[in-house]
Amino acid sequence: MGQQVDNHINISGRIRMQAKNIDVFYGDKQALNKINLDIAANQVTALIGPSGCGKSTFLRCLNRMNDTIDSCKVKGDVTLDQRDIYSRDMDVVELRARVGMVFQKPNPFPKSIFDNVAYGPRIHGLAHNRQELDKIVDLSLKRAGLYDEVSERLNTPGTSLSGGQQQRLCIARAIAISPEVILMDEPCSALDPIATAKVEELIDELKEHYTIVIVTHNMQQAARVSQYTAFFHLGEIVEFGETEKIFTNPAEKRTQDYITGRFG
Repeated sequence: MGQQVDNHINISGRIRMQAKNIDVFYGDKQALNKINLDIAANQVTALIGPSGCGKSTFLRCLNRMNDTIDSCKVKGDVTLDQRDIYSRDMDVVELRARVGMVFQKPNPFPKSIFDNVAYGPRIHGLAHNRQELDKIVDLSLKRAGLYDEVSERLNTPGTSLSGGQQQRLCIARAIAISPEVILMDEPCSALDPIATAKVEELIDELKEHYTIVIVTHNMQQAARVSQYTAFFHLGEIVEFGETEKIFTNPAEKRTQDYITGRFG
C-alpha cells in the first residue's frame, strides 16, 4: 500500500521537494491516499500509472494548482527546499514562479512568440530594460531548443507554430521566469513522434538547470527521460525508486503487471 512505501532510501543527492502524507479529496471522494515522495534536485522524476490513478492530481499539489478547484481539499505537507508551500505566509504567485508548469496541450498566448516568453519576466519585474528582456527571451528560447527555428520571426503569433514548436514555446515561457522546478503534465501526448523526440531530448538537457517532474502515460518515455519513477495506482504510490530498477526489477507484482501491460 502507498503508506508502506519507503521513498527515502532511493534518492542520491539533494532533495528539492518533499511530499509527506498527502491526502487529496474532491468533495467526499478521496483521490490520493498518504502519498510520500522525495523529488531529487536536477533529476527527472516520472509519475506513471493508469488513467485516473492520481498522477496529475499529485502534480498539481506541487504548485498548489489544486487551490483553483473549489471542491478540492489537500492534507499533508509539501516542502520546497524545506519550506512548507502550504503555509499561510507562502506567496502563491511566487511559488508558481519557482515551480513552473507545462500542460498536456500546448497553450501559447494569442501574442507574438517574443511576447509569449516575455510575459512572465514582465509581470515579475525580472528585466529592468528592453536589453535585459531581450536577453531573457533569447536564453529561454535557446534552452527550449527553439531559438534557431524562430529567431527571424519573433513578432509572428505563437499560435502560428507547429504543435511541437508550440509546446517548446510553452517550455520557454515556463523557464523565462527562472523556476527551480518544472512540472510537466503529459507534455508530449498531443505531439507527433518527431516533436516528441525533440521534447524528450530537451528534458534531458533541462535537468542540468532545473528539477523536473513529468506525468506520462508512455512508459517508454518514462524509461528514456527519467532517473526516478513513481508508480501510482488507485490514489496510492505502489512503488518508487530508480527508473532502471522499476522497469527491470520491480519489487511489487502490481508494478510488474502494469509495466508488462497486464492492466492499465
